[in-house]
Amino acid sequence: MGELNYKHLRYFWAVAHDGNLTRTAERLNLSQSALSVQIRRLEERLGHPLFERRGRQLHLTEAGRIALDHADAIFAAGEEMVNTLKGRAPARRQVLRVGAIATLSRNFQIAFFKPLLGRSDVELIVRSGALRELLDHLESHRLDVVLANLAPPRDATTAWVSHLIAEQPVSLVGRKDRLTGPIDLNSALADYPLVLPSLDSSIRVGFDALMDREGIRPIIAAEVDDMAMLRLLAREGIGLAVVPPIVVRDELELGVLCEIARIGSLSETFFAVTLSRRFPNRLLRMLLGSNAV
Repeated sequence: MGELNYKHLRYFWAVAHDGNLTRTAERLNLSQSALSVQIRRLEERLGHPLFERRGRQLHLTEAGRIALDHADAIFAAGEEMVNTLKGRAPARRQVLRVGAIATLSRNFQIAFFKPLLGRSDVELIVRSGALRELLDHLESHRLDVVLANLAPPRDATTAWVSHLIAEQPVSLVGRKDRLTGPIDLNSALADYPLVLPSLDSSIRVGFDALMDREGIRPIIAAEVDDMAMLRLLAREGIGLAVVPPIVVRDELELGVLCEIARIGSLSETFFAVTLSRRFPNRLLRMLLGSNAV
């Protein structure tokens, strides 16, 4: 086969960023059919469909997302050449697009990203949101991975791959000045106000089951679905917090909070959810390898 036709690639690049064939054709002063032919020739050259049509919308396929990443790099290189000759030379960088559920511990996220932090050749894009929304973005190849504290349900119509990347113990933590001397775990759970994760969290399900087995009726000061808010409430002394120590790591190291006790076998799991892809992101593959449980 012949060499890659960069004119075809630029047409694809324009449509991919516009997301609309008609609008792009008008902007480029081409007929819609002529533009379609150019993109079809590129698809034939690459051996993969680059778009799929859903109603009136064009969506990138997995191959289309890979092609767009390379096209971005190629045309950025042309821009870089011009900048270099003008005395400006920004470095090209690899991109990793990450979605994280809004309630996920920031400390955990930083620990996951640590191998990439500070690298001048990497651009890290992090989006937060609800799990369903992030999975939709993953399926449409707008994200490379979704970080969550539960594995999404999978059936024959989904292709999620849930990688267990961490399992953190859960502890009871609080401010020392709010404790009246040494106490055991059950006494603390029964006698002190508690700050708990919300009812739909995996930690809360296990905690409520433990309280039922032990015959303890906890005093609930607050229920929150955001670990950052839970950490702040613990710092304010609103109550003892049921939380993975990684969430309050900085407060524990500074002595603002103390770890009273681990809560039995209670733990929180963390997953990196991906799609099974023919062209996995190299940065993601490296992260999954370094964070494997």
